[in-house]
Amino acid sequence: MENKEAGTPPPIPSREGIEGRWPLKNARILPFSVWLFLGVQSYGLWAARELSRLQPTLLLATLSAAFGSAFQYGYNLSVVNTPHKVFKSFYNETYFERHATFMDGNLMLLLWSCTVSMFPLGGLLGSLVVGLLVDSCGRKGTLLINNIFAIVPAILMGVSKVAKAFELIIFSRVVLGVCAGISYSALPMYLGELAPKNLRGLLGTMTEVFVIIGVFLAQIFSLQVILGNPEGWPVLLALTGVPALLQLLTLPFFPESPRYSLIQKGDEAAARQALRRLRGHMDLEAEVEDMRAEAQAERAEGHLSVLRLCALQSLRWQLLSIIVLMAGQQLSGINAINYYADTIYASAGVEAAYSQYVTVGSGVVNIVMTLTSAVLVERLGRRRLLLAGYGICGSACLVLTVVLLFQNKLSELSYLGIICVFAYIAGHSIGPSPVPSVVRTEIFLQSSRRAAFMVDGAVHWLTNFIVGFLFPSIQEAIGAYSFIIFAGICLLTAVYIYMVIPETKGKTFVEINRIFAKRNRVKLPEEKKEETIDAGPPTLSPAKETLF
Repeated sequence: MENKEAGTPPPIPSREGIEGRWPLKNARILPFSVWLFLGVQSYGLWAARELSRLQPTLLLATLSAAFGSAFQYGYNLSVVNTPHKVFKSFYNETYFERHATFMDGNLMLLLWSCTVSMFPLGGLLGSLVVGLLVDSCGRKGTLLINNIFAIVPAILMGVSKVAKAFELIIFSRVVLGVCAGISYSALPMYLGELAPKNLRGLLGTMTEVFVIIGVFLAQIFSLQVILGNPEGWPVLLALTGVPALLQLLTLPFFPESPRYSLIQKGDEAAARQALRRLRGHMDLEAEVEDMRAEAQAERAEGHLSVLRLCALQSLRWQLLSIIVLMAGQQLSGINAINYYADTIYASAGVEAAYSQYVTVGSGVVNIVMTLTSAVLVERLGRRRLLLAGYGICGSACLVLTVVLLFQNKLSELSYLGIICVFAYIAGHSIGPSPVPSVVRTEIFLQSSRRAAFMVDGAVHWLTNFIVGFLFPSIQEAIGAYSFIIFAGICLLTAVYIYMVIPETKGKTFVEINRIFAKRNRVKLPEEKKEETIDAGPPTLSPAKETLF
């Protein structure tokens, strides 16, 4: 099969073949599609009511920042999946024009592996430089600069067919990965510092909401009847530049993070002006006083490097918590579920040409449940959503293992397999996917947030790369039993959350810091000052600011 694909360009189904027929055995999908549409409509109205609680400036700033940043991650994560045969055909045709022979199977596998895996590798690079950017250029400034890493590759990929250079696509995937790596850390930081404490959870989940919207729109545009065909794929890839252009035109009109202005720049007037725009006519004194307390804590600690962050006892549990949350998010099996999805759909009688539409249905479930999480995170709290999500994911993995092992003996189990896939996606979307973006912003103060987000981003992208690289080999070695491993990871992550991570809903950054100080068995600077006030003021030695 592989040699045939490598020796000649793979055939591309015609649009007429897709549009002109729909097998009766797939008609059972239609009632489910209607249910999904009604679900999206009702949840959309629900989410709209929640977003109406935001001041117009805060709402528009959130939309501009999230659409121009997190959307890039989701779109480019998914855009090459469905039309992969179209891209491989272009690679083969280009190679034939250069060398008068088609690629062999090994070369095609290598080039396609590079096309896919370069994105998380670029994300890892982006996560390592984001700390320097957010402190030197500000949160908003970093997001604006980051658009360069979306617009330039969009242009390169758009002209790659005319230039007959598939190398432009591979290079652009690296650059887009850098863009995603920067935005995945800088955006939650920006939104978390813009939000009042009672809406911090809602705005924090917007990162994952727009990632999922990017994935969903990529699935829609990648359909063969739209842009996932030999004529439309350059436009499909170039569309990633549109959100970046919109952000460049709109985000400059919104304020910088008031916490960044006051705590790191010492400009209280700019912070107050930003708060007035973001909060309307609310009393600002309590929030300004909270920022002053955080600024005092920062002056005591100084800016932390990554190495000092890892060595500090006062931040030990916070650091371990974000590592567990981000590693659990990627290692709990979401990529494996996506890998197996087409096989599960086929076993249920869904023809290969129509599995892309079922994939779109799973994208709808993803959006619905992520929006649900965005609404519930301030009502039920972070811990409950995380625990519920991992519980659903672990259970779905166990049942799916049984389904994959026995579906050849009992064909009805194949339909249970589809239910497991959708249940897993729903569970992951309500907790493990969106909530870590909220928690990682809340459990660190301004002084340590930069270094923490560098560690957080590195873990996220490294585990993403590891799963993509190792899972095919694990699946080939142990088959369906690989999902038992993912169920175990879900269980261990849930146990850690239950035992260690406190509920942060409705608490200020300083209050959360006090909770972790007790867990780390250290005393905060103000507590030490109260104990030693008779002995004179303590001598503080802020750490020298370094990247590592």
